[in-house]
Amino acid sequence: MATLTEEVKALFEQPFYAWVTTVRPDGTLHSTVVWVDVDGDEILFNTAIGRAKERHLRHDPRVSVSVLDPGDPYHLASVSGVARLETEGADAVIDRLAKKYLGVDEYPGRQAGEQRVNVRVSPQSVIFNPGG
Repeated sequence: MATLTEEVKALFEQPFYAWVTTVRPDGTLHSTVVWVDVDGDEILFNTAIGRAKERHLRHDPRVSVSVLDPGDPYHLASVSGVARLETEGADAVIDRLAKKYLGVDEYPGRQAGEQRVNVRVSPQSVIFNPGG
């Protein structure tokens, strides 16, 4: 089990886009861009039930989440671990992420009938480069 240093947390707390890599049922990898944050010692992102990320993680909870400082391509962090999915509080989290990334109080992309889900990543491996 790895831990998130304050430097890693600080990078993930910035409104920088991250990318998540999950494992498809056939073993191939799937990467997608996400909004991300830190909650305690976990990386947190949000998706909707039925989307590829959610389906892949229910099949295989291994995941990698990486973020790159757009002002310094060598300032990056990558956290690999096991995902835990939870619906409780997911609507509030997507609204919080919308505030962080868009400056709005409510997530504008919410679809009718959509159920949001939080993905919490407990780190098993952390790579950090402070940049230059």
